[in-house]
Amino acid sequence: MRELLDAVASGELSPAEAEARLAGYATTDAGRFDAARERRRGIPEAILGDGKTPTEVAAMVDAALETTGRAVVTRADDGHVAAVTDDLAAGMTVDHDERARTLVVEAPGFDPPDVDATVAVVTAGTSDAAAAGEAAVLARAVGATVERVDDVGVAHLGRIVDHLDALRGADVAVVAAGREGALPTVVAGLIDTPVIGLPVSTGYGYGGEGESALASTLQSCTVLSTVNIDDGFSAGAQAGLIARAVADARRGDDA
Repeated sequence: MRELLDAVASGELSPAEAEARLAGYATTDAGRFDAARERRRGIPEAILGDGKTPTEVAAMVDAALETTGRAVVTRADDGHVAAVTDDLAAGMTVDHDERARTLVVEAPGFDPPDVDATVAVVTAGTSDAAAAGEAAVLARAVGATVERVDDVGVAHLGRIVDHLDALRGADVAVVAAGREGALPTVVAGLIDTPVIGLPVSTGYGYGGEGESALASTLQSCTVLSTVNIDDGFSAGAQAGLIARAVADARRGDDA
C-alpha cells in the first residue's frame, strides 16, 4: 500500500492506475472500467458504445488506456470514434473497423498478448461480415491468429468444401450465418475443430432477424456451441479462450 501511495505522490502512477491495482477497476464519470478483467479472465474489458454518449465512451477509453494500455470499443458509431480520436495523445495506435463497428486503441509501448493458436472466422455471405468482424477483433485482442473464410454459404456446398483443409488446420472456428443458419452445422459435421455458431440477423419474413438462424444452431444435430444473435463479441471472446487453452496445452506438450 505504501509503495502505491509513494508512486502516486511521485507521479509514477496516476490515481486511476493506483485505484485499478487496489480495487481492480477505475472509476470515471461514465462508469467503472474493469481494468483487471484481462488478468482475471483472459479477455480484455470491452467498452460497449450502444447507449453511451461520445463523451462517455471517450472517458472510458481514457481510463482503459491509462490502466491497461489498450481500449477495445464495440458497437461504436461515428460520434464515438470522433470523440475518442479527437481526445487521443500523440503516438496512439488506432484500428477502426467501420463495418464491424469496433475501435481498438493501443498506447505506445503496449505489449499485446500472443497466443500460439488460430481462430477461423467464417461467413456464409457478405451480409454476415459485421458480426463476424466483431468476433475477429475480439479473437485477435485475446492474442490468437485469425484466418477469414468468407462467402461460403450452403447455397453452393462446393464453396465450403474448397476450404476444409484450412478449417481443419484451425484450432477453433466461429461460423457466422443468417437466414436459416445452416452453415455452422454443416461445418461442424465436416471438421474435428470446435465450432461456435454465430447466428446473424440477416433474412426476412417468417423467422427473420436471426430467429431461424439461432433456432437452427441451437437444434444442430452436429455438436457445436452457439451464442446469441449478432453477438460477435461473445463468439470471438469464447474462441479466444479456447485458442489460449490449446496454446497452453501445446506449450506443455513441447516442454
